[in-house]
Amino acid sequence: MSSNPLIIEKTPHILVLGMGGTIAGLASKPEENPLQYQAGQVGVDTLLNHIQSAIPQGVALVSKQIANINSRNLDESLLTTLGLAVQEALNDQAVKGIVITHGTDTMEETGLFLQLTCGKQALTQKKRVILTGAMLPSNAPGADGPSNLLDALRWASTAIDNCPGGIFAVMDGRGCMAMDLAKRHATALNAPIQNSPSSSVSLINLSWLSGVKAVGAAWTEDLPIPGEGEWPWVEILTSHAGARPQTVGQWLGSGVQGLVLAGSGSGGFHDAWITPLEKAASQGIAQVRTTRTGAGATLANIPELDPSGRMAAGTLSAPRARIALQMALNAAKQANLAGKPLTWQDFFARIADLPEIR
Repeated sequence: MSSNPLIIEKTPHILVLGMGGTIAGLASKPEENPLQYQAGQVGVDTLLNHIQSAIPQGVALVSKQIANINSRNLDESLLTTLGLAVQEALNDQAVKGIVITHGTDTMEETGLFLQLTCGKQALTQKKRVILTGAMLPSNAPGADGPSNLLDALRWASTAIDNCPGGIFAVMDGRGCMAMDLAKRHATALNAPIQNSPSSSVSLINLSWLSGVKAVGAAWTEDLPIPGEGEWPWVEILTSHAGARPQTVGQWLGSGVQGLVLAGSGSGGFHDAWITPLEKAASQGIAQVRTTRTGAGATLANIPELDPSGRMAAGTLSAPRARIALQMALNAAKQANLAGKPLTWQDFFARIADLPEIR
């Protein structure tokens, strides 16, 4: 293993990119309270050294630390850095697969971002990009990080049941498409994959694999990665009992470019928002509806008709819908600069309409 790719740049290898998170965390009193810890304290080289004896024979590794943060502090500039690193690695013939150690709090945003910017490239290059992390810090009794990292390395380096290239995630012995990640539990070891369409990493489910291939066939063109400082400003607003018009009104004239509306039930929102959202639309602020429930699809024109400038998010959670809207707004801007009259709706529809794996 090495943090310097030049040492074995021509040797086939798996590239391991470190982003920090709980998998790289340390608890001050791991025996007493392993859930009281600091994330992003251990380097990716150290994580790999801890499992060196179990790494499959003949698998060469190169590691690179992109960041070492608590993933709740993830920002767009780091996504840009990570996306460009993944794109470069996918184009490198010596890189046979990519593993990313990442915090679980925002893994779902990173998963969708990588699918939208690198998914087609990974499929074309026949390489797997595997996100993994942990729910327990690295020094906790029974820490789950080592087994998750080993599973990710095996999946990235081995031809398993004809599983194609793409952007995936591995946690607690199961794998899923990274775009399907959603953290739906605060402490469960399978929290990011819980209730997401997934398959055992040791025995790929054929129906799940069929869905993976359908998504790969439908995603025909990767979207551009925004440069640092070029990410559209998009906020998430959650509807609730007693919601006030000021919740929306404060964003009017702020420069915000998009709003994700996490509505109740099937994606409806409080009537107090109707008038300020109409004003927001008149200012060109893009709007996407999703549900705060954590599961199920938000469908167009249900429960009410969607006005011009507002779209339903399909199965995208609010955090993923925000990333999708940012990418759609940026793609539309780049398309218009290139003389192509496309709207953010054109790009968002491609994302929200991807086949759903069941």
